Amino acid sequence: MTNNMVPHLRQEYETQKTLFESQPVIVQRFLEGQAQPIAEALITKTARVRFSLPDRVVTTLSQIHQSGTITLPEAERHIQVGRFMQRDVRDALLHRLSELERSADQAVAVSAGLLRYVTAMHMVHNMLPAGRSVVYRPDEDEQIPTIPVGDAAPESAITQATDAIAEEGAADNRGEVQTPFVPAARKFFLPQWVAFDLDGRLLVGSVQEAEAHVQSMQRYVLILHRALALAPYMTADEEYQHKRYGILGQLIHQGRALANFKTDEIISAIKARAEQQSLNRGLTVSLPYFDDQTLALDHSNLEIIPAGRIMFIPAFVVRAARDEEAKVTQDTRLNASTRRHLLAQLKNLETAFQS
Repeated sequence: MTNNMVPHLRQEYETQKTLFESQPVIVQRFLEGQAQPIAEALITKTARVRFSLPDRVVTTLSQIHQSGTITLPEAERHIQVGRFMQRDVRDALLHRLSELERSADQAVAVSAGLLRYVTAMHMVHNMLPAGRSVVYRPDEDEQIPTIPVGDAAPESAITQATDAIAEEGAADNRGEVQTPFVPAARKFFLPQWVAFDLDGRLLVGSVQEAEAHVQSMQRYVLILHRALALAPYMTADEEYQHKRYGILGQLIHQGRALANFKTDEIISAIKARAEQQSLNRGLTVSLPYFDDQTLALDHSNLEIIPAGRIMFIPAFVVRAARDEEAKVTQDTRLNASTRRHLLAQLKNLETAFQS
């Protein structure tokens, strides 16, 4: 998955990795500890963040082409970014790290570069749950593969953590009880966040739970994106590529399934209200679809019956859906796969009210 890597990014990744591994263990652990508040500040809105540079660092001295240990003055080690009234420190934090890396003091510059590397690694490797090894295929000619290939791995006598969800034992003091995920969920990267099977059937207790699963996957992607914004060379990291591939396919698949499910609910609600003759004062539908560019649910608004006393007939829905299909076909804001998904939603709405 990394064969098309920009060469300088891979070189920078390997340089920072080697430099980190050359540090004494105590310095490595110190950097890892400082990376945690930096990572939290990058993914949550916070006004201020404090961190420290190590008291010494092994660096490559370009003047004499050899490695050596350089100490950092105490006054330059402790960093604070942000103000009490600031809403989000993220941009200021990234700017400050860049300033430190450009410092004339080589120990400060190397330490800041190492902090950037360790923080990005922490975000990718430690803040995100590991997933299953999966293979997806694209839906028709789409660029992002979203449909799992092959059957779920069979259950073994010893259930793996990725195959089950751990629950606290009951009063019989058995400790953790592992409840295996259904086979449909185990086809995906992170079964614990799978709410729909490949046929769109709901696997969880409610649509609200399905929405929560999609939100969890969106946060997962957010952390990956923030790690990449911090250190673009993370594209050379195998774990980053593995997690990005796995979560993107699952999120888009489950997001579309959620939109489909909500559309079916809208259709059922319209039909139920039509039978009760409660649609004669106007009807506007907010049709959901999943945008695989923003990786979020969006809505297409259709005015089916204007406000007033107009008797509802199913043909109004058909006409509104067809009018919206014509607009979507020409909408250049949508990419090809999102447009096809939204057109399928509209066709589903149209077909449901054709006589």
